[in-house]
Amino acid sequence: MEMFPPIPLAEWRGTKETLHRFTQVVGKIRLAASVRRNHWWNVAFHLTGRGITTRPMGQVDGNPVFTIDFDFVDHRLVVAMADGRTESFPLLGQSVASFYRQTLETLAGLGVRVELPLPRPYRLADSGDSGRPFAEDFEHATYDPVWANRSWQVLGQVGLVLEEFAARFSGKVSPVHLFWHSLDIAHTRFSGRAVDQPAQTDPVTREAYSRELISFGFWFGDANLGEPAFYSYTAPEPAHLAEDPLTPASARWVELGNSHLAVLRYDAARTEADPRAAVLAFYESAYRAGAARAGWDVGRLACPGGITDPRLSAPPL
Repeated sequence: MEMFPPIPLAEWRGTKETLHRFTQVVGKIRLAASVRRNHWWNVAFHLTGRGITTRPMGQVDGNPVFTIDFDFVDHRLVVAMADGRTESFPLLGQSVASFYRQTLETLAGLGVRVELPLPRPYRLADSGDSGRPFAEDFEHATYDPVWANRSWQVLGQVGLVLEEFAARFSGKVSPVHLFWHSLDIAHTRFSGRAVDQPAQTDPVTREAYSRELISFGFWFGDANLGEPAFYSYTAPEPAHLAEDPLTPASARWVELGNSHLAVLRYDAARTEADPRAAVLAFYESAYRAGAARAGWDVGRLACPGGITDPRLSAPPL
């Protein structure tokens, strides 16, 4: 398959907006039924050979162990129990309301009961305390199997590039995982320094940015940037960060509130002679800029070829 196949936001916006809300329904179930991890790592999805998965959850909340998977090959939502039972239903033809209802009914039929304190979207156009609950959203009901499958294929390719990039760092790192609040796949590196957040900072942000970090990822586009793009940012942002050059030449710094986002447009990466190498170079240039400005010990944290022992020339078999 073509490396980084085209996925223009305008062509699948309806499917993306519906699918985004589907993932938020399941993501909030994951939040309710999993052990909390630092920086909210417990809530993210992981890629599979057919779609994305919550990974096993339950037990700590009194439920049996179960997983929920989006299958973007057969286009079904699949609930699997640790005892071998499975149930599924089609993603095609669902509104957010019907998807929400059928997901909870499927779980209940398998003996899983999860209460969602806020059963509405998080930080989407209809989120917030006065936003429209999932159960009342009949508007978002577009699901094109071709674009849903394409989005998973793109995430799979980007995920492998991020895995390759992640292997170069020996410090604290996040997994390569998919966050459902903004539908972006990301990998984050940490320096270990604690960050004193302002008292008025919301709880989600406080935990996400409690340590100094440089994050790298990809998202499909949104109202602010209406096209897919690779990105990186440093938080807290050191002074003069946006003065540093980025690679390749088409990459740029974009103002985002009081900070900056390093951006490489997906379509620009696709036109490079070696798109994979171009994305790796972009992430590396953004990391070097942020790490240098923030005073990280780049040499000590390096992990060439995914190996930390300097005596090893190759990983053990």
